[in-house]
Amino acid sequence: MEPAAGPAQSAVMIPARRPGILALIPALIPGLIACVAVALVAVAVQALEVRLFGRGWIDAIVLSILIGAAIRSVWTPPAAILPGIEFSARSLLEMAVVLLGASVSAATVIAIGPGLLAGTAVVVVLALAVSYGIGRLLRLPHRMAVLIACGNAICGNSAIAAVAPVIDADAEDVSAAIAFTAVLGIAVVLLLPLLGQALQMTDVRYGVLAGLTVYAVPQVVAATLPVGAVANQAGTLIKLVRVLMLGPVCLCLAIVTGLRRRGRDSRLERTSPVRGLAIRQLVPWFIIGFLLLMAARSMNLIPPELLPALADSAKVLTILSMAALGLSTDARAVARSGVRIASVVILSLLALLGLALGLIYLLSLA
Repeated sequence: MEPAAGPAQSAVMIPARRPGILALIPALIPGLIACVAVALVAVAVQALEVRLFGRGWIDAIVLSILIGAAIRSVWTPPAAILPGIEFSARSLLEMAVVLLGASVSAATVIAIGPGLLAGTAVVVVLALAVSYGIGRLLRLPHRMAVLIACGNAICGNSAIAAVAPVIDADAEDVSAAIAFTAVLGIAVVLLLPLLGQALQMTDVRYGVLAGLTVYAVPQVVAATLPVGAVANQAGTLIKLVRVLMLGPVCLCLAIVTGLRRRGRDSRLERTSPVRGLAIRQLVPWFIIGFLLLMAARSMNLIPPELLPALADSAKVLTILSMAALGLSTDARAVARSGVRIASVVILSLLALLGLALGLIYLLSLA
C-alpha cells in the first residue's frame, strides 16, 4: 500500500513568475550604453561629413552599422553586454517601425493621380518579384533575398530595417543588405542626373525617374534639386508613394512568414497550418502600430507640431538598433557572401531602372 501523499507531494506546482520589465532594465543598461556610444560616433562622423563636404554622403544609420561591425571584428562583447545589444537590435527597431507610420499620409494618394499611383504600385510589386527572383537565382538565402528586394523596391535602409524583424532576419543579413544597398544608393544619386541628361528627359520625367529608383527621401532631394524645383516636387511625391507601400508589404510578409512558421510546426505536430492561428501570429504588434499611426496621420489626428519629433525619434531608435546589429555582426560572414550580394543589388537596381523608364514612357508623362 502506497503511503499517503503529504502536503508537499499533493500540492500543485506553481510556475515561477517571470521577471517584470523593471527587473530586466539593469541587465540591459551595459548593452544600451555600448549601442549609444557607437550611435554617437556615427552621428559625429555624419556631422563631420556635412561640415567638410556640405552634405552627409553616408547616413548615420549606415555608419552605425559599419562602426559597430568594425568594433565587433576586433572585440567580442562580454556576456554582460549581450542582453542590451539584443534588446536594441530587436525591440528598439520594432518601436522605430511603429513611429515610421506617422511619416506616411494617405493624402499623397490624392495628390498623385490614379494613373501614376497605380503605375508606381505596379513597379514596386514587379521590382519586389524580380529582385527576389534574382536573389534566389544567385542562391541567396530566402531572408537575404527578401531584404534586398524590399530595400531596392521601396526605400532602401528604412525598408530593410522595417522588414528585418517581420521575417526574423539575422544580424549578418541585415548588416550586409544595408551596407551594399547604401553604397549603391550613393552611386545612384551621383549618376542619375547624367542619365537624365543623356535621355534628354523633361523635369517631370526625371523627377518621376528619381522618385521610382532612388532609395531614400533625402537622396531623392539630392538627386533632383540640381535639376529644378519641378523635378524635386515630382520626385519627392513619387518617393512618398513608394514609402506608402511599406505598410502593405510588411503586412503581407508578416502573414506569409506566420504561415510558413506555422507550416513548419504543423509538419512536426501533424496539424493544419491554418487551424488555430491567432492574429498575433500573423501580424506582429509593431506592424499593427505602424498601420494605426499611419491612419491617425491620414485623419489628421496627430498634431502637426508633433510629427517632426516622431520622425526624429524613429531615426534615433533606428540608429541605435543598427549600432546593435553592427555589434552583433561577424564581418567575416558578410565578406564571404559579398560578391553575390553585390551582384544581386546591382542587377535589382538595373531591373528597377528599366521598370521605371517603361512606366514613364508608357504614361507619356509631360
